[in-house]
Amino acid sequence: MPRLIAAALLAAACAVPPAPAPAPAFRNARAPIWSAAALDPARLAGTWRQAAAFAAPGAAPCQRASVAFGPQGTHVTGTICGADGPRAVASRVATVGPGRFSVAGEAAPWWVLWLDADARTLVIGTPDGRFGAVFDRGAIPADRLAAARAVLDWNGYDLSRLVILR
Repeated sequence: MPRLIAAALLAAACAVPPAPAPAPAFRNARAPIWSAAALDPARLAGTWRQAAAFAAPGAAPCQRASVAFGPQGTHVTGTICGADGPRAVASRVATVGPGRFSVAGEAAPWWVLWLDADARTLVIGTPDGRFGAVFDRGAIPADRLAAARAVLDWNGYDLSRLVILR
């Protein structure tokens, strides 16, 4: 009888698929992180080309990702490059704090870490560090990419894991 119970427990344990591994974190969780407190969500409206992303080793290659924010930043659609490669996003967006947004279907809120004065370059990150990205309205110039990198660095991101997208 004990053998039957043990066999039944073993069979049941084998039938449960393992939980997926959590996405890797690309920032030091003890480092301070801030969001753009004076951000007007309407400045996000329009199309943004993803210029850089944090990628896990062996992640699917990613190119030509872009997203479009609706008026007042109320929704986002497109493709983003994340830790595991490209993925579609088509979600409602709700403001949850200054420069902080809840994006339906995303594991953590997106924080706007930086938006340049002319709304041409956008840096988004998550407090848990599992997502971080640089977006631009066109081809990002070297000076704004350097500024975006500095913002990510200041917010505790590991820049050695940042991949520039072409």
